[in-house]
Amino acid sequence: MNMKEITPYTLAILSEKDDNGKTVTRVLEDDTEYVLQGKPTKVIEYACAYFGSDLKGRQNGIKSVSGFQYKTPIPIDPRNRMYFFPTKSPLQASCSWISHTHIDNSRKIDKACTEILFKNGRKISLDVSHGTIINQIQRTAHIRYIMDERGKTF
Repeated sequence: MNMKEITPYTLAILSEKDDNGKTVTRVLEDDTEYVLQGKPTKVIEYACAYFGSDLKGRQNGIKSVSGFQYKTPIPIDPRNRMYFFPTKSPLQASCSWISHTHIDNSRKIDKACTEILFKNGRKISLDVSHGTIINQIQRTAHIRYIMDERGKTF
């Protein structure tokens, strides 16, 4: 995998199934998108490693400063405002990751489906409740506030 795959312009890292039913990752950028082999959480793991940490370390760090135990938002590169949150447990192949920085709004489609509108006008639909998405957006905002206040990364 090329580490250019997650940049400050990455909107979302989406879990999808290919024609054979195998999990692949669709990376949405500001003006383009592409598909990678493997699960979205693997892409997040590579990005964390690229910026000098690992996913487990970032999860543990965030757990210690926030008390959040599950579906922990991840500061991949706080200096470049790259904060992503998982839509489900990262252990699930169907977990997608959304960039907090690029979200403009979200709306409930039905009980188990939510639309996210990005600042650039793009929209995606996720098979996740609106309550879960709102919670993850708020939790990520809290993490960003803590990190900004501390003025350091970990």
